[in-house]
Amino acid sequence: MNKAIVLHELGGPEVLKWENYPLTAPGDDEAVVRHTAIGLNFIDTYHRKGEFPLPAFPAVVGIEGAGIVEEVGKNVTEVKPGDRVAYTAGIGSYAEKRIVKSDRLVHIPDGISDIDAAGIISKGMTAEAMLRRCYRVKEGDTVLIHAAAGGMGLIMSEWCKHLGATVIGTMSTPEKAELARAHGCDHTILYSSENFVERVREITNGELCDVVFDSVGATTFLPSVSCVKRRGTLVNFGTSSGPVPDLDMGLAYKAGSIYVTRASVIDYTVTREEVVESSTALWDVIMAGGVKVNVNQTYALKDAAQAHADLEDRKTTGSTVLIP
Repeated sequence: MNKAIVLHELGGPEVLKWENYPLTAPGDDEAVVRHTAIGLNFIDTYHRKGEFPLPAFPAVVGIEGAGIVEEVGKNVTEVKPGDRVAYTAGIGSYAEKRIVKSDRLVHIPDGISDIDAAGIISKGMTAEAMLRRCYRVKEGDTVLIHAAAGGMGLIMSEWCKHLGATVIGTMSTPEKAELARAHGCDHTILYSSENFVERVREITNGELCDVVFDSVGATTFLPSVSCVKRRGTLVNFGTSSGPVPDLDMGLAYKAGSIYVTRASVIDYTVTREEVVESSTALWDVIMAGGVKVNVNQTYALKDAAQAHADLEDRKTTGSTVLIP
């Protein structure tokens, strides 16, 4: 019997239950993946709480994983049984096995472990989309990354530094600042005790930033407008502190005709070609040493409730992986 973390209602971490969960045969364009590692992401907590709606109950959350293909549908050409694969896809990864659309599966290169692949595939492809296609970071840019010591933040800091940018990161504690500096941040700002807008002005001598990457939302979004230079870009791609407040477009005009977007990796990985392009760029930068995989915590899958509690209490750094 397949086991999974199942939700029958919305709520806190306590609604995550370790139960038997049926597994059907794959459809014509689907594959069965036996998980060896499952990535934990902040979006999982949004699904659990209902901030992002679930289609029905019972439900299984989780959007990324790695493992072995066990069975494929009759029209599947992308993978075959026995292949080692990873994916980021729709909800359902908090399970020993799941069915995945085959066009979402990508092969894991030799030299990258299943745990590392599960810990980075979703965040890494999101980072790729944000800094290579939503805004193309280039040598000489000045970049501000909020929550720079988190799973996404560490990846983006390293990748931006690899591309030749000056990286400014915000975080909550001195310990997280030290971690961020070890992973590409040239400058760190403790937003719990410092005004990050004033510090950005000091660090850049008033020149401000070419781009701000904001995964925090409510507490950082509007002040971040003041950190963007003329015709620069503000990218919001997460809401860990709450929903983004409404933006008076007059503020974007007064800030110097800046560009503002609420971006999602979903819209940058629509086709099979985009999925392969994004994952290949991620594997390449890892293999080149530009980005390190930072799986700093692992939990048994059955302990997903504790993992959620620790994530929301900001007790984690880097990436977290659940092991079936």
